[in-house]
Amino acid sequence: MTQPILTLLLAAPAAEGAEPRLADGAAEVLGAAALVGAPVALVVGPESALPALAETAASLGATEVLTASVDTAQLGAPVADALAAAIAEVAPEAVLMPHSIEGADAAGRVAVRLRAPLSVDAVAVERDEEGVLAKHSVYGGAYDVSSAASAGPLIATLRLGSVDHRAEAVAPAVRALEVASTGRPAAVAESFEPAAQASERPDLRSAKKIVSGGRGLGSKEQFALVEQLADALGAAVGASRAAVDAGYVDQSLQVGQTGTSVAPELYLAVGISGAIQHRAGMQTAKTIIAIDKDANAPIFEIADLGVVGDLFTIVPQLVAALEARKG
Repeated sequence: MTQPILTLLLAAPAAEGAEPRLADGAAEVLGAAALVGAPVALVVGPESALPALAETAASLGATEVLTASVDTAQLGAPVADALAAAIAEVAPEAVLMPHSIEGADAAGRVAVRLRAPLSVDAVAVERDEEGVLAKHSVYGGAYDVSSAASAGPLIATLRLGSVDHRAEAVAPAVRALEVASTGRPAAVAESFEPAAQASERPDLRSAKKIVSGGRGLGSKEQFALVEQLADALGAAVGASRAAVDAGYVDQSLQVGQTGTSVAPELYLAVGISGAIQHRAGMQTAKTIIAIDKDANAPIFEIADLGVVGDLFTIVPQLVAALEARKG
């Protein structure tokens, strides 16, 4: 009998009047669950959005969908209450969720409550004769290791962009989950001011294509070359720690061990030498292209394609060629 694998799918923040949608990573965790068992989805969000979100979960391959309405003004505890209730209801062999801020928060809370084993930022899941394993890229990407639960369901968060497999759409049973509040303390968002959207580029954490710049750009003004190339490719913009420390871009764009870990289909590194701290956050990308003037730069050790040369000559030519193809 195929064991159930519970997945936590959260509603994405939506502007007033916008169609409800699941947060990034939903298709990936359902695809990962389908590789090792029967994917069951717990969909958590505002009550009015649940029917549409449950339909989306079904289209992404959930064999069963549980829905839970939560007070979106409260942070953390209501989602953990719902997830704990779903675990008690389904008795899954493993619980998977995206390695987002919200997903990591829910995973940590429930693992503590249930004294369950927790595996964070996994890049894949697989099965052996004893159960489900979570795979990790560790020590700056130098090693790939696996972890398993010795007791209880394995609770794991999956790095966004790391799982290619997608589950087939099915016609699942959809039902509401009864969730009793534990009354545990929860922070409450009393008010907020929306930040102006500075760019229409993809979100760095979940982008399929990323163009990152490093110290080799030389200045904040010249970092614009990276932005131009990203726009020509429809990609997100990233940066090395050296570029962030030099003030070229905001820290929110930093890719690496102390920044954002990414696993896009394409990672294009421009003027990045490839320090181990940076490689730890991006070397699980499917295809890596590096442009740097130093032929001995460590980035070329992991690049699928390396271009040795002056980025100030190469990048403008590349942007022009991409724009010409669009025309």
